[in-house]
Amino acid sequence: MSLDILSIQRRVKSFIREYGLTNAGEKILVAVSGGPDSICLLHILNALKSELDNELCVAHLDHGLRGAESEEDANYVRNLAHQLGIEVIVGKKDAGSFSKERHCSLEEAAREVRYTFLDEAASKAGTSKVAVGHTRDDQVETIIMHVLRGAGIDGLRGLRPATAIPFGAEGNRWIIRPLLKITRWETAEYCRAVGLTPRIDSSNLQKGFLRNRIRLELIPLLRQYNPEIDDILIRLSELAREDADFIEIQTDSIFNQIVSGEDDLICLDSGKLRSLPLSLQRRILRKALAKVYGSLKNIEAVHVESLVNLLFAATGKAITLPGGFLATSERTRIVVMPPETGSCPWPPIKQEYKLNIPGETSLPGWKVTSEIIGENYFREDDIFSASFDLNKTGRLLTVRGRRPGDRFHPLGMPHTRKLQDFMVDAAIPRLWRDSVPLVFSPQHLIWVVGWRIDDRVKVTTNTEQVLRIEFHRSDRV
Repeated sequence: MSLDILSIQRRVKSFIREYGLTNAGEKILVAVSGGPDSICLLHILNALKSELDNELCVAHLDHGLRGAESEEDANYVRNLAHQLGIEVIVGKKDAGSFSKERHCSLEEAAREVRYTFLDEAASKAGTSKVAVGHTRDDQVETIIMHVLRGAGIDGLRGLRPATAIPFGAEGNRWIIRPLLKITRWETAEYCRAVGLTPRIDSSNLQKGFLRNRIRLELIPLLRQYNPEIDDILIRLSELAREDADFIEIQTDSIFNQIVSGEDDLICLDSGKLRSLPLSLQRRILRKALAKVYGSLKNIEAVHVESLVNLLFAATGKAITLPGGFLATSERTRIVVMPPETGSCPWPPIKQEYKLNIPGETSLPGWKVTSEIIGENYFREDDIFSASFDLNKTGRLLTVRGRRPGDRFHPLGMPHTRKLQDFMVDAAIPRLWRDSVPLVFSPQHLIWVVGWRIDDRVKVTTNTEQVLRIEFHRSDRV
C-alpha cells in the first residue's frame, strides 16, 4: 500500500487548524526522540511551517538509560536538525537515579524527567508550545492503560489535542499533539517515503513497561476478539471527551459559588455541594484539590470519594489526604489545607472565660450556648456540641486554651492522658493546638472541643440532669 505524503500533511494541517494548536508567527518546540513518530512530526511541521507561519526548534532528551545507543540517538537528531536548518536543544537526565530517589517506576520517572526537560527547553527557546509525536495508536494504548488503572470519564477521553505541560514550573506552556489522527503505520511509511531512516528504540520492545505490554500483547489479543477495537476505543474516547467537556463547563460556571479561600486553605460550601449531582460533586472536588495541590498528580479516585463521603459525615469528621493534607467537616463547609502550613480556622484562646450555665457566652471566634435538660433526653452530638452529666461537671465551667501539664481521661479510654499526647494521636495539626477550645470544671478538663469529652462526665443511665453545650462559630474577635 503506497502512502500519499501530501495527503498526510493536509490531514495534519487540518487537525492543527481544527483545534487551534498553533498561531501565526508562533515558535514551536518539537520534541524529537529519533523514532518514526517524532521524525515524521518534525518533517511535516517543517513542510507546513510557511503555510502555518511557524518557526521551529527541536528538543531531544537522553534519559541516560541505553548508553551508547542513547548517544547515537542524540547525534542523529542533532544532525537532522542541522540539515533542516532548525535550532536544536539536546539535554541529558538520569531517569534511573530519579526513579530511585522518588521511589517510583522507571516508566514514571522517564515521563517526569522528559516533561521537566521539555518545559525547561521551551523556556530557553522562548515558546509556550511543545509538539509531541503521539499518534492514534498512542491514543488507543492510553485509553486501555487508563481503564486498567481504574480511570473515570477523564481517563476514557485519553490524550487531548492540547494539554498543559505536566510538571511544568510556570504552568503556562502547552503540549500539542498534531498527529493524533495519524496511525503509527502511517508515520513509519511517511518516513520511508521521504527517505528518512528513523532510529529504533530497543526499550520499546521491553515487556517490563506496562505500555509496551499493552502494545505488544494486549492489543493484538483484543483485535482477535474484534478487529475494529481501535475504532471502538477511539469513538469511546470522543464520547467521553464530549461528556467530560460539558461537565467541565458546568463545573467552571458554579465553582466560585462553592469554593472559596486562598491556595493554602480552601473552603467548600457543603450544603450547595450536596445539592448537586454526584458527577458535579466529584468534578468540583477534583478541581478544588488541584487548587490546593497545584496539580492532580497524586490524587486518585479513592481520595475524591473520601471527600464525597465527608460531605455526608458528621460534623467534625476529618480525613488525611496524600502528603498529609487535612480535610475537615464543619457545620456548613469542608475545609482542606496543607499539613502544618494551613491557617487554623479558629482564633487562639488567649484568656480564660467563664461559661454561663445555662445561657449564652461570647468569646473570640465563638458563641457558646448551654442548656440543662431532664433525664429523658437524647440528642445526637457532633464535634461542636456535647452532652454531660450535670452532677459530675457542676455549673462552674470555664473555657481556655491549652497549658503545659494539662491532662484528661478521653472518652472510651482506660486511663488519663497528657493532652499533648492526645492531640498528637488525634492528628490535630500542630498550628491548631493553641486554638482548640478546652472546657474545664473546677476538678479537671471535661471537653477538648472538636474531638473528645472526658469519660468521667459522660451521660449514663443514672444521669438525672443533662448539661448540653454547643459551640457556634462567630465573627467576634
